[in-house]
Amino acid sequence: MKKSFRQAAVASVVIASVWGMTAPVQAGLPFFSDSKQEMPSLAPMLEEATPAVVSIAVEGTQTARREVPEMFRYFFGGPQEQVQERPFKGLGSGVIIDAKKGYVVTNNHVVENADEITVKLKDGRELKAKKLGADDQSDIALLKIDPDNLTALAIADSDEIRVGDYAIAIGNPFGLSQTVTSGIVSALGRSGLNIGGYEDFIQTDAAINRGNSGGALVNLRGELIGINTAIFGPNGGNVGIGFAIPSNMMKSLVDQIAEFGEVRRGLLGILGSDVDAGLAEAMESQVNKGAFVSEVQPETAAEKAGLQAGDIITAVNGRKITSFRELAARISSMGAGAEVELTILRKGDTEKLSVVLDDATASKITASQIHPALEGAELTNGEDAAGNAGVEVAELERGSAAARIGLQPEDVIVGVNRTRTTTISEFRGALEEAQGVIALNVKRGSSTLYLVIR
Repeated sequence: MKKSFRQAAVASVVIASVWGMTAPVQAGLPFFSDSKQEMPSLAPMLEEATPAVVSIAVEGTQTARREVPEMFRYFFGGPQEQVQERPFKGLGSGVIIDAKKGYVVTNNHVVENADEITVKLKDGRELKAKKLGADDQSDIALLKIDPDNLTALAIADSDEIRVGDYAIAIGNPFGLSQTVTSGIVSALGRSGLNIGGYEDFIQTDAAINRGNSGGALVNLRGELIGINTAIFGPNGGNVGIGFAIPSNMMKSLVDQIAEFGEVRRGLLGILGSDVDAGLAEAMESQVNKGAFVSEVQPETAAEKAGLQAGDIITAVNGRKITSFRELAARISSMGAGAEVELTILRKGDTEKLSVVLDDATASKITASQIHPALEGAELTNGEDAAGNAGVEVAELERGSAAARIGLQPEDVIVGVNRTRTTTISEFRGALEEAQGVIALNVKRGSSTLYLVIR
């Protein structure tokens, strides 16, 4: 039976009374209130926070390289690669984090390859921006604009947020002007999404869409807790699963870019895997989550701190970790020389170790610190014969593991599987992400070849 108009009116009175609205109601008439009681609203907080979130427009040229099949080179001559350049335009979002210095943080993929970057403020001003530096492995970039009458967001301690905390996303989806959506923190420490090299994401159900990249995820105080980065959706639209880079991770990376012009990653010097129920049972461990240390590499920060194979790392600086990937992301975002407290489980006992991280971006590094199959090689940042950046084999021991897989002195490694790598840091990150058989893309003089690590 359908409700009568009178029944519907009574229902509206009951609902309104829950909110404390006490104005008299005439039976049978729609409910209206003349109460001046203020309704719950995010508006006051957003009025303070939204001027710090900007729209970013980019223009540039993309260079696409395609290898020419050998048969066509044979018949028609010409280079091994075809190079095509195409102009592009793009839109994204950004967050002002320092009003006095004019610092704006966004995603690397928003401004990558951009020749011209324009930042549009909420008040309508449009300012040219300079890119101070970026890190594609963590998808962070730092821009600088004219620091005149700007508003910056306060940065919260993202280690303090909890699943269930309210979260508000601010950005410019689909090129629309500033848009606000709300939700909660759905999960923490998300990794294994193959979005970037180092992943330690906040997951939220606040609606995030294309164009939100680089925008702000804030708490109810209007403090920045994350930089919106990606969505999980079959058609590229919002399905209630979005990901943001935690503010602590962002700040550590941005501080390094501001000081050095690049990210100087910390290096622990271990190999390992996730802890699961099977491994926990085999090691007679009472914890089923964490990072299992399978090998401590010699002369590294881990060895100097006393870390041992068989240890299970359960927390970094007091914050629990659930996987080896999460550990790698946390360590990589900290600068070289940073002092880190690791909580470990060793033979059933909990211990704490203080570690001073090595420099993962050192210009020359022993390759065994990256992968055991590369033992015997010394690697350095270099260039191939065509001037393209890569990782050069500076020295190689005869009969070593690296020599047995086919590496030679002066080889330049430019890729891992299908991932392009230009520096030691990128090479390390790609190897950490690779699973199963690994194919190294190597430039040897004018030749291109693949060497396989099984």
